Amino acid sequence: MADKVKARAEALRLFEANAVKSAPVPLDRIARAAGAVVQYAPFDGELSGMAFIKNGQAMIGINSLHAPTRKRFTLAHELGHVILHRHVLETEGVHVDKGILRRDTLASQGTDDREIEANNFAAELLIPEPLLAAALDGRTLDLEDDEAVQALAKRFNVSASALVYRIQRS
Repeated sequence: MADKVKARAEALRLFEANAVKSAPVPLDRIARAAGAVVQYAPFDGELSGMAFIKNGQAMIGINSLHAPTRKRFTLAHELGHVILHRHVLETEGVHVDKGILRRDTLASQGTDDREIEANNFAAELLIPEPLLAAALDGRTLDLEDDEAVQALAKRFNVSASALVYRIQRS
């Protein structure tokens, strides 16, 4: 069973360790501080990103052809695999993600624990509870209010779907 609580706690630990004070969260800096090398390159088709360990070094590849908000989610998601599943990467090799937060994936069906954990890690790292609470300032966000959702998503430099995913899982 996926450990969503641990995934979110690890993301918050990284957020706090990097003394982030405002949105958007500086993912590249956090990934480097966590010891990962991040490379952007044009990948074929729906390949979003990959994570692997090479000679003890965590490597993350991101599809440079994707939209900026998708690249940010992919980086946070792949960093989640590095932080949460390093032992798996060391034994099984390269982990490849073809699209993240898709409706047709095992993760969305709730059957792939590692993908569920990486998605929860990514959502919390991109939109950490302390910054979300400060942004909402005691208000609730009406998820039917497209303008409000878009404005908050822009503040965190994430897609509206990533923001909704994060809020629905808080």
